[in-house]
Amino acid sequence: MFYLSYNLLSLFLLVPVLLFTIYRSAAHKWPLALPARFGFISREELSKLHGRPVILLHAVSVGETIAARPLITAIRERYPHHALVVSTSTDTGRQTASATKEIDLCIYFPFDFLPSVRHIFTLLKPCVVIIMETEIWPNFTREAAQRSIPLILANGRISDRSFPRYLKLRWFFRHALQNFTMLCMQSETARERIIAIGAPVKRVVVCGNLKYDIPFHRVTLDEKRALRLRFTIPEECLVISAGSTHAGEEELILHAYRELLTDRDNLFLVLAPRHPQRCAEIGALLEKSGISFRRLSELKPDSGEMFRSGELLLVDSVGELMNLYALSDLAFVGGSLEPVGGHNLLEPASRGIPFVFGPHMANFSEITALVLENRAGIQVATPSELARTLRRLIDDPGERQLLGEYSLAMMRDNGGSTEKHMRGISGLPKLH
Repeated sequence: MFYLSYNLLSLFLLVPVLLFTIYRSAAHKWPLALPARFGFISREELSKLHGRPVILLHAVSVGETIAARPLITAIRERYPHHALVVSTSTDTGRQTASATKEIDLCIYFPFDFLPSVRHIFTLLKPCVVIIMETEIWPNFTREAAQRSIPLILANGRISDRSFPRYLKLRWFFRHALQNFTMLCMQSETARERIIAIGAPVKRVVVCGNLKYDIPFHRVTLDEKRALRLRFTIPEECLVISAGSTHAGEEELILHAYRELLTDRDNLFLVLAPRHPQRCAEIGALLEKSGISFRRLSELKPDSGEMFRSGELLLVDSVGELMNLYALSDLAFVGGSLEPVGGHNLLEPASRGIPFVFGPHMANFSEITALVLENRAGIQVATPSELARTLRRLIDDPGERQLLGEYSLAMMRDNGGSTEKHMRGISGLPKLH
């Protein structure tokens, strides 16, 4: 009865969903890709699979795709003769996934309409499906179960903010959760929450957080020098990178930057918005502020033309954030001064870069607690505290070095999630 009601409602919502998709694509300047969202894959794309057994991994957007990288690498090493297909729901996620060399094909995740879901399963015939974090779609999960395809939830989490909503909709989610073969959760808290929502107790395991398995190392002076040359940033500048920023944060960061420049003449700022399509509005903001800047897409490293101190690099593409953190002396992690929920603090930590973040970290509460416990980063409560903290760290290279060392120690001591996931995945009979 549930699925009949759900599919009747899906038909009723088809037109609104299409209109919303068209609007969102136009607003974000994403390709519309409607055939792909109805489960169609071109012959040219399918030919990349060469008739091999398919492992399908779904990662909604950029964050989930980056978190999946250790697992993707491990799957490629363990199953070299399988084709690895990654689906995403956003264009930025697709761009990030497409740049990952281990992936054979990147596609859009289909709408959860029954014909769309059935068509993509028929085309790909996956031997296993892995869903990153918390994507629970009734038709998709049921179709996998009906075709006896193992379905794994990897790196599962339910944030403090979203748990009450999931609990209220338990009647909806419990049907889909029954279709999972195994649910690999990040923590004991996440395990308890997914069970409360309706997951079968015996199928839920704690495997840790894949994000802790980001490859980590201290950036050498030679690496930093080469990266700065590539991005035309002077070697002698003290570089601050503001990564994954959201609307409202850029103004605060620029205000702090201008304040710091009043008595420091060797600073340089890298501004990398979470959504590069916002660069037009940020560019207008920068022009109004009087700060000289260039977009990443405009750089010409071979020309010998370098930035000057006091200027700014505006990042208008995806896939470079880790390199930009690596060339920095100091980082700010966005989505945290505005109530967005935060972003992954482990990205700068994995390069031993000291970092600062704001109070709004609801989507990364476990990682935030670990960072604070290990003294690997500094949380500030207000924009004025951000400016003061940046000033203190700029003036104290010893504290910056200590924060970097704490970060790398934290990364070293909290890995191992990938192998725990792989033990569960490797036990699936369809992969042998």
